[in-house]
Amino acid sequence: MSTLLEVRDLVKTFGEGETATRVLRGLNLTLAQGDLAALLGPSGSGKSTLLTILGTLMRPTSGSHVMLSMDMTRASDAELTDFRNRHIGFVFQFHHLLPDFTALENVVFPTAVGVGRETRAAKERGRELLQRVGLSDRVHFRTTQLSGGQKQRVAVARALMNRPELVLADEPTGNLDRESAGRVMELLKEINKEERTTFLISTHDEKIAAACRRQVRVVDGTAVADEVSLS
Repeated sequence: MSTLLEVRDLVKTFGEGETATRVLRGLNLTLAQGDLAALLGPSGSGKSTLLTILGTLMRPTSGSHVMLSMDMTRASDAELTDFRNRHIGFVFQFHHLLPDFTALENVVFPTAVGVGRETRAAKERGRELLQRVGLSDRVHFRTTQLSGGQKQRVAVARALMNRPELVLADEPTGNLDRESAGRVMELLKEINKEERTTFLISTHDEKIAAACRRQVRVVDGTAVADEVSLS
């Protein structure tokens, strides 16, 4: 598999002087196209900071960050915004759906932001994705009418809207019951297999981690173990 993303000697420090806190301490990580990887580690280990940097929402203090042969540390803010919208999808623990929008409107939103309006092609793509995640009968339901598991599936569909090469998921099953969490994870595995989308999934759930082919463990801001599962 070809390399999708690589970070080397990644450092992130918040604050200055005596109050400075170094969260990432020379972290190295490579993701190949088609990877399905779990990101593990205790609270405060730097997982969320790493995801934020990989998603181009925050710049590292030092180190290299390259994705699809583009040097993210040298890109302008406008270039990062464009790159993020075209190549990276996000799934969050708390969904971050727009409450007054329908499921379809939420899914189409990333494309609408990019082109300035909802196109017919985008709506067709959105309907296909909602069908793919088992919500064809909830297309025009507002998010306030959906269950927690249904909202998370809408969030997955939204993350895939622009056909990103990389999806970053931060505790995507953290607020779901065991059955709903299992369904969401099976969906991510199917999409990974069928569309070759790369997933990096931050989780505290060892069962979710075990379902991934790689487990990357982060302790004190450094990746200390990278295991490959044969399952």
